Amino acid sequence: MSEQNYKEFFEESLNIIHQEYISQGKEDDFRLWFNLSYVEDTISEITVSVASQFMWDQMVNRGNVKKIQQTISELTGQNIVLKHIIKKRVIETNNTELNTYEQKNISIQNLPKTENKIKEITKHPQLREDFTFENFIPGDNSIYPYNASLAAAKNPGKAYNPILIYGGVGLGKTHLMQAIGNYIYNEKGEKIKLSCLSAESFTNEFVKAIKEQTTDKFKNKYRKLDILLLDDIQFLQGKDSTQEELFHTFNELYDRDCQIVFTCDRPISELKGITDRLRTRFSRGLNVDLQPPNFENRKAILQKKLELKGKSIPDEVIDFVAKNIQTNVRDMESSLTKLIGYAEIVGKNLTIEIAQQQLRDIFNNPFTGTITVEHVQKTVANHFNISLADIKGKKRDKKFVIPRQIAIYISRELTEHSYPELGNEFGGKDHTTIMHSYEKVETQLKTDSSLSSTINLLTRQIKDFKN
Repeated sequence: MSEQNYKEFFEESLNIIHQEYISQGKEDDFRLWFNLSYVEDTISEITVSVASQFMWDQMVNRGNVKKIQQTISELTGQNIVLKHIIKKRVIETNNTELNTYEQKNISIQNLPKTENKIKEITKHPQLREDFTFENFIPGDNSIYPYNASLAAAKNPGKAYNPILIYGGVGLGKTHLMQAIGNYIYNEKGEKIKLSCLSAESFTNEFVKAIKEQTTDKFKNKYRKLDILLLDDIQFLQGKDSTQEELFHTFNELYDRDCQIVFTCDRPISELKGITDRLRTRFSRGLNVDLQPPNFENRKAILQKKLELKGKSIPDEVIDFVAKNIQTNVRDMESSLTKLIGYAEIVGKNLTIEIAQQQLRDIFNNPFTGTITVEHVQKTVANHFNISLADIKGKKRDKKFVIPRQIAIYISRELTEHSYPELGNEFGGKDHTTIMHSYEKVETQLKTDSSLSSTINLLTRQIKDFKN
């Protein structure tokens, strides 16, 4: 123990973050994902206790540990690192103290890891190890994309090339794409030249190459690949120079029978600002779509996620989650993580009542996963009695600018589109214009209760709408 004592700074940092969450109406999230206690410190480190390694990993992945460290640094002027220990909580049941992880009736428990009977996956730096075919649960909504992807992986460049997987947010497009990459890389090893990246990263790298006059190096890197996995090609809308480069890269790879895989959030026919010749390349091979999973598939997915986490929860709670979250796999996994975290912290048996209380925000927004920018634009336009063209247009009258900014703000909040992607959706505007609009509304919301009421009303209308 050093003479430095950071306990007060640690507690003040948590208090500051707590107030931020309260102002955002997310106090429950704070209590769940900042549930850690001061233990001791040295001159450069603070040791905290958490309920389990699972909880600590979630806090790290969500950026909460980093947020605490940054807040402490702002208060002290020192770079302090948080370390953790596992302090299992003791709960009382029938006047007998039992450790949370030893109590027989607790629903959350560590399960023995299942023996991995498949060949160990070789790790590629751009691929997630858990995005494999073994970890993907195909159902009626996804059996065709799954089988097509597996066929492409088993016979790269020959079976289906290119293959384009499209569908809504969180349905497994990226998982299947990376499963193809993992399968091929595991079979071929490091001798295979494989690149997996987003269309945004491809664009940014190309722009940097132009700026630094290294386009030849860029071309050699991508045109000599054996496997190209390109995620979210909707980002390429309106980016003519990048499309030109991808067109030539595609031709080079295709002519050498190299496997190409694309993902997109919509059918190719719905993309705007894509050149006809590149559009034909996207459509040349096999286009497969992922639909939201049905109840049986959702339940199977939840059970698989629990198996991978080494956890279990009551079957009736699994059914409850599967019945109530119909949007996408990502929402289901987020719900599962929250329930596991809650059970580990408070040491209670999970029940349907607890699940309902803990997931009420998600259950109140059942259609978040299917919200589109166009839906937002139409709802806002109707509310302000202007046309959809006015929302996307460039008119600077106040009666158009304010609704447009509101539509941009809501679109950013309710969809996963980046600023550049929103720029495309709002008439080809620059991403800095979109960012400015979002930040302006965000600032006004802090003082303008009328604006807050309007956005809340519009948000409810958008979420309640059934496609």
